[in-house]
Amino acid sequence: MAKQSAARTKMLASQAKKAAAERRAEKAKNICAVTSGEVDLDKYAELDGNWVAIGLAAPARRALIDDGLFSVSDLRKTSLAALKELHGMGPNAIRVLVAEMKKADLSFRK
Repeated sequence: MAKQSAARTKMLASQAKKAAAERRAEKAKNICAVTSGEVDLDKYAELDGNWVAIGLAAPARRALIDDGLFSVSDLRKTSLAALKELHGMGPNAIRVLVAEMKKADLSFRK
């Protein structure tokens, strides 16, 4: 096998650097709105007291507030399937909410 020419090596290095720069630029676009400071966390702090009390994580609390759900009794307005589709709603949050609904003797919308 012949040795690669210096020009070809330089060209391949240039292509690799361009590809890496494109990946970094794409990754920078996908930064979460919360970490980039685009979200006013004080707005959520005023509204998520009920959710903090039952131990929900911050992404789940923000998802519920964005969907207009401010207390356990508000969960009657939505179905469990719709709740699972909310961005920020993980399996642990779903378990906590289902348990709270059972404690309050409430059910999700069908």
